[in-house]
Amino acid sequence: MRKDHRLDPRRRQLLRYAGSALVLSVTPLTGRAASRPAIVAVRIWPAADYTRVTLEHDAPLKFTHFTVENPERLVVDIEGVEFNSVLDSLAGKVGDDDPYIKLLRAGRFKPGVVRLVMELKTRVVPQVFSLVPVGEYGHRLVLDIYPETPADPLMALLEGRRDAVEPLKPGQDLGGEEAKPAKAPEPQVAKRSGKAVVDRLVTIMLDPGHGGEDPGAVGKRGTHEKAVTLAIARRLKARIDAEPNMRAVLTRDGDFFVPLQVRVQKARRIQSDLFLSIHADAWIKPDARGSSVFVLSEKGASSTQARLLAQKENSADLIGGVNLAKTKDVFLARTLLDLSQTATINDSLKLGKYLLGELGSINHLHKTSVEQAGFAVLKAPDIPSALIETAFISNPEEELRLKDDAYQEQMADAIMRGIRQYFIKHPPGPKAKIAQIG
Repeated sequence: MRKDHRLDPRRRQLLRYAGSALVLSVTPLTGRAASRPAIVAVRIWPAADYTRVTLEHDAPLKFTHFTVENPERLVVDIEGVEFNSVLDSLAGKVGDDDPYIKLLRAGRFKPGVVRLVMELKTRVVPQVFSLVPVGEYGHRLVLDIYPETPADPLMALLEGRRDAVEPLKPGQDLGGEEAKPAKAPEPQVAKRSGKAVVDRLVTIMLDPGHGGEDPGAVGKRGTHEKAVTLAIARRLKARIDAEPNMRAVLTRDGDFFVPLQVRVQKARRIQSDLFLSIHADAWIKPDARGSSVFVLSEKGASSTQARLLAQKENSADLIGGVNLAKTKDVFLARTLLDLSQTATINDSLKLGKYLLGELGSINHLHKTSVEQAGFAVLKAPDIPSALIETAFISNPEEELRLKDDAYQEQMADAIMRGIRQYFIKHPPGPKAKIAQIG
C-alpha cells in the first residue's frame, strides 16, 4: 500500500514546479504589500516663518524631490508605498490661510511610486528630509516650506509700532512714572529715586517652549505644554509692550516648531536685552509642584533634576525634527569658557533671582534658589537668559491652574515685576550696531 502512494519522479517534479508557480503568483503579492512602508499620519503646521508638512510612516522609505516653475510646485516621489486613505486625504488638510501652500495632492505616479504635488502661492526654498523614530513618533518624512525671503524678527519688533523706536519722554522711567530730573545723567541711562531712566528701546525675546511637532510635556488631562507656554508668553508680551520704551518679540507666535539654535539666533538678530524661555515642568511623580528658574551653567548642573531637565529640553530638536544637513550652529558652538559668556551668566543669575522672588508670591517654589544646567536655548553669549518653569503640568492641580486664565495673568504679572526689578537695578547700556547674523 505504501508503494501505491509514492509518486513517479517526473510527476513529483511537475507538482513541485506547479507549487512554485502558485507561490509566485500569490504569496509575493501578499508579502510585498505587507512589507511596504505605509503612511500612517499626515500633519500640517502653517506659520509665517514656514509651513511644515509631516508624513509619518511605519518603516523607512526612499524618496526624491524637485521643484517646478510657472506655476511654482514642489514634487516628491515616494518609492514602495501603497496609496491609501491617509494620502488620499491630503488635499483636505491644507487651509486657505496657509501662507505658502495653495494645494497638496497625492496619487499613483507609476507602479510602486506615489507622487506628491504641492502647488505653492509664492517662490519658496523647500527642505525635504527624513527623521528616525523618536518618542511617540515613528519614521517621518518632513517637507519644510520656507519663503524665499525669510521672516525678519526685526520686522516683528518694528512693524506697526512707530512708537517702538521713539525714546521716553524726559524724566520718564521704566515703570511709567515721573522721575525727578537727573543732575548728571550718564550716556543713555541715568538713575534717579532708585529707578532707571532709559532713553532707548529695550527689547526682550520671549520664547514659548516647544511647538508644532514637539508638544512638550503633556498633563493627565491632555494639556500640552506648548499651548500653555504660548498663552503665558502672549500675555507677558502684552504687558511688556505696554511699558514705555519696552517691546517684546516672540520666537513663535503660533503652533509651529522652532529649532533651539534658531531661537537663540532670533534673539541675537534683534540684539535682545533679555531672553526668557517659558516652560511647564513635568516629573515622574505627580506630586511634584512649584515654579523654578534656571540659567546656563559653565561647569555642570546644580542638581540632578536640573541636569535631567536640561537633557529633556535639549532633546526638543530630536522630537520637533531638525534638518541636520542644513544646520549652521553658529553660536552654540562657542565655548562656554568665553569671558563674555561668564559675564552673561552672572547677569542671568541676577535676573533669575528677581524672577524667582516674584514667582514665589503667586506659587510654591520648587527650588528656592536659581538652578543651573547646560540648556542649549540659553547659550546666547551676550544676552542675559533664563528658563522659567511656570509650574508642573504633571501635577493634576497645577495643570488646572496652568489652563486657568486668572493664573496665566498672575504668572505674566509676576514675570513682568521681575523684569522691572532687574532693569531698575541693572539698567541697559547703549546698544552696539546690529551685526549680520548667518
